[in-house]
Parts: sequence; structure tokens; C-alpha cells
Amino acid sequence: MQSAGSSGEYYTPRAVTQFMVDIVNPQLGEKILDPACGTGGFLTCSIDHLKQQVKTPKQRAKLQTAIKGIEKKPLPHLLCTTNLMLNGFDVPAVQRDNYLSKPYGDWLAKDRVDVILTNPPFGGVEEDGTETNFPQKFRTKETADLFLALIIRLLKTGGRAALVLPDGTLFGEGVKTRLKEELLNKCNLHTIVRLPNGVFSPYTSIKTNLLFFDKGTPTKEIWYYEHLYPPGVKSYNKSKPIHIKEFEAEKKWWNNRSENRYAWKVERAEIEKRNYNLDIKNPFVEADTLASPKELLKQFKDSEKQIAKIQDKIIKLLSKALK
Repeated sequence: MQSAGSSGEYYTPRAVTQFMVDIVNPQLGEKILDPACGTGGFLTCSIDHLKQQVKTPKQRAKLQTAIKGIEKKPLPHLLCTTNLMLNGFDVPAVQRDNYLSKPYGDWLAKDRVDVILTNPPFGGVEEDGTETNFPQKFRTKETADLFLALIIRLLKTGGRAALVLPDGTLFGEGVKTRLKEELLNKCNLHTIVRLPNGVFSPYTSIKTNLLFFDKGTPTKEIWYYEHLYPPGVKSYNKSKPIHIKEFEAEKKWWNNRSENRYAWKVERAEIEKRNYNLDIKNPFVEADTLASPKELLKQFKDSEKQIAKIQDKIIKLLSKALK
């Protein structure tokens, strides 16, 4: 886990996985998939959620076939398998594989699922040739982008998904623009929860977002919700991680939506004008007037020069007075 960040894998805090599962609300009888499951955080949260619906032995048997995870690395795969066994799964459906290595066109209706919950590796790069499994317009070596294309493909019509993506996906261009256009055309991307810095500490300080969408109808509008630090907290860290109680505000707002200091709505037409740039700042918070690091450095150097000139003048005046 200590070296996970170098390969683009960031293990999702329990509070984030639980919030995503609570919102997507998987139901017994649905097929639930995490195509990049790591040690199984999303799967075990889903199991806990589904266990509350189990009342009979028949339903318990149904739960055993509801969950599926895919992980390509041997150690996380072993940990995930063990994790599910400890959660009561006799034969965990955790496959050691890389779903990106299968041609995009080979995924058929029988392979599709009702729910996808995942945190695909971001910042990672796939092996040469992996991108050729995807249509030309989606070809890239960036892991998170390929997973986004795959997730859209793997969802059933009417299926629901929640995934973690970095800010770079929201404002990225090229392949990212085409992926976002595909997402908005085939799915209703109804909500983006913007997380603050430090949620994935100590793996990375990259700002991340939670995307929630349903497949089958195009996006007409996107709601944004800015998740703020709790009072007195300036950043999260290993000893003080994000807590599930902090998501109570989002949960209360979710089914009774209105714009407020933390939530705002953006129409599809506005997103198209922005060339599918989804990195839209909170309009109810004053714009950050802080200059760029390059400009701040220039201002600092200019100030230093000015101070040096004043110091020289003072020394000359003192020297003259003493003489």
C-alpha cells in the first residue's frame, strides 16, 4: 500500500466508499461490480448495505452471487479475496484480471451490470497496446480514462454508477473531452461532489471528485456540491481522515435539491459552450484573487529588490551623517 501511489492506485477512505454506496443504494438482486477493486473496500461496503435486506436463506444465497470484483495485482487481489471471505462469502467472485485488456467491442449485453462503484487508478499509465482495445476516439494510455469508457460500456440501461475521478479529468481536453461528451450523451451525470485536498492523504494531495450517473438518458443538467472541511479542520491526514458524519449535509440535500452556498446547478448548454470542461467553480464563493505561483514569485523578487534599494539608501544616509 505504501508504494500504491506510484502506480496511480489510491485506496479509498472508508467514509467515501460508504457515502457512495449509501447514495447509489444497491438492491438485492442487482449485479454489483468494481472493475478495479483493490482490497475490496467498495465490495465490503456493498455487502454491509445488502445484508440489511437479507431476511431468508434464499436471499442470503442471492447475496453470494451479487458481488463481483476485478483486480490485476496479486497482493490486493489476495487481500480482497480474504476480505470477502471474512464477510461471509464462501467463494468470493474476485477475479485476477485486467478488464482493460479485453477488446471494447467484445463486451456484450450479458456482461452488463446494474451497479458500478469504483475508484479507478488515476495518474497511472497502461502498457503499450492496451489502448488499441478501445475505439480510436478513446485511445489513450491513461488508466482512469480507459476505465471511464469501459464503465459506460458495462452499465445496463437504467444502471447506476459512482466513481472517483481527479480534477484533471474534469478540465482535461482531447480524449478526455470526447469521453465526457460520450458520458453526457449516454448517461445522466446528475451530480458531482467536489472533495477538498487531503482526502486521499498520504497517497496524494490531488483534488478529487465523486461522479454519480445513471445510464440510458442524456444529461440535461449537472448539480455540483462542494464538500467543505468541518470547522477547525484545514486538511485531512492519516491520523485525522474524513469521517462519514461529514456527508450528512449532502445526504439531507440529495432528495430535496436547491441552490445554496455549497450547491449549484449547471445546464447542459453551458457545459457544451465550455467544450465539456466540467471543472466549474462554486459561484457562491468569492473568486480566489490569489495570483499564480509564477506571478507571486515575480512579485516576491520585485519586493526583495525594492527592499534592497531602500536598505542601500538608509546605509548611505547613516554613513553620511556619521562622517
